[in-house]
Amino acid sequence: MADPDVLRARVQANLAAVRGQIVDACRLAGRDPNEVRLVGVTKYVSAVATRSLVEAGCRDLGESRPQALWAKADALAGIDPPPRWHMIGHLQRNKVQRTVGLVSLVHSLDSLRLLEAVEAEANRVGHPCDALVEVNISAEPNKTGIEAADLAGLLARAADCRQVRIRGLMGMATAVDGPDASAVARGQFARLRELRDTARLSLPTTMQLEELSMGMSGDFVEAILEGSTIIRIGSALWEGLES
Repeated sequence: MADPDVLRARVQANLAAVRGQIVDACRLAGRDPNEVRLVGVTKYVSAVATRSLVEAGCRDLGESRPQALWAKADALAGIDPPPRWHMIGHLQRNKVQRTVGLVSLVHSLDSLRLLEAVEAEANRVGHPCDALVEVNISAEPNKTGIEAADLAGLLARAADCRQVRIRGLMGMATAVDGPDASAVARGQFARLRELRDTARLSLPTTMQLEELSMGMSGDFVEAILEGSTIIRIGSALWEGLES
């Protein structure tokens, strides 16, 4: 475990560097940096390191595993103002009950059955749940997310929900090396934006899918250039740390 002061300083420097890259990418895209929300992904670090990130000014935190989110939410419960938790990984239906009440946004709604489970739990507790539909834009069989062809049907069902509020779409680009990596990422992110824009045409005005969660440490610049409003950053925030 790194010395607390060293840890804090490193996290602050890494966060500042990422924010600088966001500003540069937005300038290149002709966008306002305030349009892009940074979610700090904490799946590989301790609660102590996570706390340092919040203290550095990152209030949006993302976890891939529900159990880890529960534990870290408990560990950071005393922070004021509290962090906003994002469920960014696959959410099993048997984990919905404990997760829905803790998160500000579920990024990984990927089936009708999960939509119905989240709607049922949100109804039970009497509190709405904001969510994004995850689309498998890379068409990789090992990736989660619905197929693009199934998006319209899921959104139509979601439009009838009382408590689940679909705020937009989420997707992950193919991780490739080499000179074509940037072009591949941009093409897939552009595809997600186009799916969003097409879906909007047949949705009620109360469901306009304003959010696009796309872009991670290796491709968030490309995502911003293609219209991302939420980027999920992990490794770039933890460079040079032992925990």
